[in-house]
Amino acid sequence: MRTSRLLRASAVSAAVAAALSTAAPAAVARDGIPISPNSPSNILALPSVIARGGQLTITVDGCPTGGTMSSSAFRIANLTPFPGVRGSAKGVAAVDINASPGPHGITINCNGRTLSNPAAFSVVGGVRGGLGGSTSDGATPTDVAIGGGLVAAAVVGGGLFWMRRRAERRA
Repeated sequence: MRTSRLLRASAVSAAVAAALSTAAPAAVARDGIPISPNSPSNILALPSVIARGGQLTITVDGCPTGGTMSSSAFRIANLTPFPGVRGSAKGVAAVDINASPGPHGITINCNGRTLSNPAAFSVVGGVRGGLGGSTSDGATPTDVAIGGGLVAAAVVGGGLFWMRRRAERRA
């Protein structure tokens, strides 16, 4: 009994670890240039999954003077030095309303160096729903007829139930 609980707990732990490891986005991007204190070394985009029109915050390590960032999902935006964290910069970009769903990369230009992360974040798309509802105001004659029929059936059913209970008490 105890062994089966231990096996079940191990299996659940392994499943959770596997799910978390595959769900985590790649946050580090390197371009093959030796890392120095003044070269960008890490791109972190939060949230990693965002809807069209949302605000994306990008943080870059090794970019103490700021720079620019660009992506196919947003316009070129500025990076400013991050207060309180030495050597880091951050910027905010608004994802275009027409951005295509799926993974998008970010390219950073900082201190004359370029760093790219090809899958820094993902954009989720909306649903094309058409009209999305009724084209008339209020109840139609069909709606009134259906509602009236349901009310009549409830009244008849309730009356029959009440009459039956009343007959049982007399007997």
